[in-house]
Amino acid sequence: MKEDLDKITPKEIVSELDKYIIGQDKAKKVIAVALRNRHRRKLLSEEMREEVSPKNIILIGSTGVGKTEIARRISKLFNAPFIKVEATKYTEVGYVGRDVESMVRDLVSHAINMVRQEETVKNGDNLDLIVNRKIADIIMKDRDKDPYFSGASSDSIVEDVKKGVYDEYRIELEMENKPPQIEFDLINLGDMSELSSMLDNMKNMVGNKPKQGSQKTISKVSVREAKKILKDREAENAIDENKVREIALERVQSSGIIFIDEIDKIAGKNSSSQVDVSREGVQRDILPIVEGTKVNTKFGVVDTTHILFIAAGAFHVSKPSDLIPELQGRFPLRVELESLTANDFYRILTEPENALIKQYKALMKTENVELDFHDDAIREISEIAQEVNSSLENIGARRLHTILENLLEDISFNAPDLSGQKVEITRDYVKEKLRDTVRNQDLSGYIL
Repeated sequence: MKEDLDKITPKEIVSELDKYIIGQDKAKKVIAVALRNRHRRKLLSEEMREEVSPKNIILIGSTGVGKTEIARRISKLFNAPFIKVEATKYTEVGYVGRDVESMVRDLVSHAINMVRQEETVKNGDNLDLIVNRKIADIIMKDRDKDPYFSGASSDSIVEDVKKGVYDEYRIELEMENKPPQIEFDLINLGDMSELSSMLDNMKNMVGNKPKQGSQKTISKVSVREAKKILKDREAENAIDENKVREIALERVQSSGIIFIDEIDKIAGKNSSSQVDVSREGVQRDILPIVEGTKVNTKFGVVDTTHILFIAAGAFHVSKPSDLIPELQGRFPLRVELESLTANDFYRILTEPENALIKQYKALMKTENVELDFHDDAIREISEIAQEVNSSLENIGARRLHTILENLLEDISFNAPDLSGQKVEITRDYVKEKLRDTVRNQDLSGYIL
């Protein structure tokens, strides 16, 4: 269940993130405060509210330490428009690729879908009543032809439809075959990927042009299917699109969040090379959006002044100071995420609600196989992960996925034949399966 920002305190935000992310307390605290400030700003006078701008954040840390996971959890936790984008997908204006303003358009589209879903849920009970009544009316027509319905009243059929008594009963339903719709968003025509998608849609429409008079057909569907079809249809008719647009645009402008990943890939020292010129061009295109500008979308004009931007990058080759000075100034908060230790890996394997050990146990349970990980075996896995990260490329917690897949490969392959058995994962088993690979540096570079 998503929470509203005004109903959750910074401590509660950190507590929620702790359920899925081990360590990185500094990053969690900074983000919790930044999110809470979104709510605080709303409580200010209108004059003061316009003066308070969000404090954008840069998360610095190697891959696999939790930057992207923090973004994922924020998006699931809060009832605020949120999108995650990759900085490397954008190109400077004038080059083929996505222009940076498309991130704002994507945020608005996401907000529109959010509000539509909320309106559908809000009207849910009323929609169910309308749908059940329509299905009952169709079923009532069968009363004279089918003795099964003799004596059944309209209200009793409505009640039975609601309870699911007729879910498998098949009824005739008028279906609308709408021709493909193409939205000509002239604002996006500078974005070559959008233009290409639009052209593909045009080809499909021409290739599948419906015959005259075939827009409506009668189909036999189960009552279960009819409920969904009719509910979607009624929801579409009940939603006030102008209201949806108005609410969505206000949310984007007051509480929207854009997470820009891989920002280090567009940072680089001054150079005359074409690659670096393009990188700097993308930074200069991002700058006005972060500073605050008005972006045209098909749903209306969006002011980006109060959108919160969270950027993230490993910064192995470059440094945050390699970003253009103007962009650096728009990200005043910088948090360096810590590298993971063997103890962190142990906690990642056992503590979070979505811990990898719990996931593998659940997967094997579907084959009626019980996996039992000994504590010293989990410690050994954690130490191996740290050792491999130290000797090879440090990919953080992602190393655990590779190690566990190799460790459990034979068990997973033979799981159907092990049904009803309990398989114990001991420290000796872990050493037997992985230690030779770890010692052979050349081999572990390919396997682990």
